Amino acid sequence: MPKHLVKVSITYCAECGYEPQTLALAGALMQQFTHELSEIELIPWVDGSFDVVVDGELVHSMYRDNGFPEHATIIAAVRRHQGASA
Repeated sequence: MPKHLVKVSITYCAECGYEPQTLALAGALMQQFTHELSEIELIPWVDGSFDVVVDGELVHSMYRDNGFPEHATIIAAVRRHQGASA
């Protein structure tokens, strides 16, 4: 059975220079999931934000969780969402 295609949105502070962390996470997701994501959305923002939303669920917030997420945490959230809709 095909896996549920998951959308990941990364909102990052462009004025803070968070592009390297954003691109590294997007790259890790692309390598891990190749054709199993419907979309990786990158949203430049302000105010020190770095939030990751997987299929509508906020799985990481820089303000709530302090700092940048581990790639493995986001990958696990994507896998959870793939299984939830399978």
